[in-house]
Amino acid sequence: METSQSLRKARSSRGFTLLEVVAAAAILVLGLLGIAAMMNRMALHTNESRYQSDEALLVSEKLEDLNRYPTVDRALLAGGSLTNNVSLPNPNGTVTDYFDQVQISTSNGSSVEITTGKDTNGNPNYTQLVHTPNGGAQAKVIPGPPPAPTPDMLVFNRRWLIEQDVPIAGVRRITVIVSLANNLAGQAGAASFQATMVRP
Repeated sequence: METSQSLRKARSSRGFTLLEVVAAAAILVLGLLGIAAMMNRMALHTNESRYQSDEALLVSEKLEDLNRYPTVDRALLAGGSLTNNVSLPNPNGTVTDYFDQVQISTSNGSSVEITTGKDTNGNPNYTQLVHTPNGGAQAKVIPGPPPAPTPDMLVFNRRWLIEQDVPIAGVRRITVIVSLANNLAGQAGAASFQATMVRP
């Protein structure tokens, strides 16, 4: 009896076998890989949410801008496109643009809105409006090409379509779409945001 008890004690106090250690390490590695994949997915969804939030804000801003114009303003002439940048000439020789570009800094919270236009000779120029986090704003007209975005800027393209007498006579349907032009996070296929309003 004594011999069998001492054998049992010796066997139970031996520790883990190499096979058990390898199996435990494999389970641990699989668990850590799963956690890493989940954290990566969470970061991607956080970026998508941020882009969608910025796009919704920019769509709302443009709809509010277009809603404040009087009904006879040239900015409300029917035209535009949701897929291409469109500029249409007006009877008085000016041009109405149905697109612009907005740059938002990712580091200091400032935003830069660039709108296209033409000077009195018909040459393109750009108005750059800078909003700072403390509530300040500064506008300047830049001749020639628009300034290149800095590496920390998110760049959004904004286009709008104005349809006269749609859905019924006497009203305009205005649709604005905003999409991310660059992608700092390297995330493919960031979605666009679109909204519509109807006004007289």
